[in-house]
Amino acid sequence: MGRLLTSGELARELGVSLRTVQRWVADGVIEPKLRTAGGHGRYDADEARDQLRRHHARPK
Repeated sequence: MGRLLTSGELARELGVSLRTVQRWVADGVIEPKLRTAGGHGRYDADEARDQLRRHHARPK
């Protein structure tokens, strides 16, 4: 596991908007690796990519 990223940093890493990351989290597509005491998500970029791959590979 590498450095944990904020949602904004994850968005930049994945090349999407912050709003897209927020929508993925709200829809359960990706989950934060941990939550801070203030409730903010922290993400592992490789794990988020794996979660996205699994989500897109699911039959519709």
